[in-house]
Amino acid sequence: MPVTATPIFTSRLAGRRLLDGEGLSIGRVRDVVLLQAGADDPPRALGLVATLQRRHIFVSLGRVAEMSVDGVSLDGSSVDLGRFSQRAGEILASDLYDRPAGAGFVLDVGISPAETGRGGWEVTVLAIGQRRGLRRQPGAIVPWYEHRELFDSGGVSNEIAGLRDMHPTDLAGVVESLPAAGRRQLADALQDSELADVLQEMPEQDQVRFLAGLGADRIADVVEQMEPDDAVDLLAELPAGERGQLLAAMPTNRAADLRRLLSYDATTAGGLMTSQPLIVTPETPVAEVLARIRQPARAVTEAAQIYVCEPPAVTPTGRYLGTVGFQRLLREPPAVQVGHCIEGSGFVRPVLSARDVATLLAAFNLVGVAVCDEAGRLVGAITVDDVLDRLLPADWRKGGEKVAD
Repeated sequence: MPVTATPIFTSRLAGRRLLDGEGLSIGRVRDVVLLQAGADDPPRALGLVATLQRRHIFVSLGRVAEMSVDGVSLDGSSVDLGRFSQRAGEILASDLYDRPAGAGFVLDVGISPAETGRGGWEVTVLAIGQRRGLRRQPGAIVPWYEHRELFDSGGVSNEIAGLRDMHPTDLAGVVESLPAAGRRQLADALQDSELADVLQEMPEQDQVRFLAGLGADRIADVVEQMEPDDAVDLLAELPAGERGQLLAAMPTNRAADLRRLLSYDATTAGGLMTSQPLIVTPETPVAEVLARIRQPARAVTEAAQIYVCEPPAVTPTGRYLGTVGFQRLLREPPAVQVGHCIEGSGFVRPVLSARDVATLLAAFNLVGVAVCDEAGRLVGAITVDDVLDRLLPADWRKGGEKVAD
């Protein structure tokens, strides 16, 4: 397998600053988390172990906007602040250093953007050399598969690694066929963000069964990683006492956001919406908006339409001004302010029925619609997939033939 991209060596990331979306230092990178090789695929690079406020946390590479000499910059989206726990099938890059590899030893591990269509990062090369006391003498850069044995621990871990490598939609389908012990083993193996991705592809009642047996703190960490509208759908399935316990275990701002969404009837626009659409102020340059759209963690449906509001740019916002589609932004000069690109200013109230929202989207060929309160503030947004998810039969994910009926 030829290496077409210049790899980033994991040892050179250690010690670099972890920067938030505003460029402020919030911690230090300590290690890189790898997932052992699958049957036909190279090992994946899942994320970073970083020290933040004396706590080791996991940062998914999907949340990373840039890696440079200045540090590792995050894209501004949420980061799980729970303590890092190494899970089944995972390997720390530092654990590979100095491991025997042929006639030499592993000095470093090189990772590159994946070229297999699955996205993310993967291990592409190893730096192999010799040890002379405390000194390391570089020798050669070789493809990872020349020393595949370093990335294969075998047994159950290998099976779990194969499952973790699946797309969340496919993995959600596999979960249903697993026995209770297998579901628990898989849940224990997945990072919080990975488990959240899988849950979002499952019906709410199946989500509850999948989480059964996990501790309240772990469940709260996972729910915190879910999209707000999906998190609310799951919380609504839980008994009031358990729901309150989970909300109490979350950060105050996140819990308040979810409680606000829970206050809306599930059959209304308020019950359909997400509270975290892509919001910008009118003075934001087009170039900055496009950079936010390009962030790997940004969902396609979320990136299709941008909501322009007066500060604050979090719900409930300042006065809602209107929306602009990303295609319009592609035709504008980078320095133009997004406030000059607004295409429409229509919105619905939170009390509008879900069916009326669907009718509106269909009648005007909309990909999304703003939801505003009586004061004209944006409180959320609804996308086409939100409406379809609510209007289709509850078991639509379990087979296309059910939908066809």
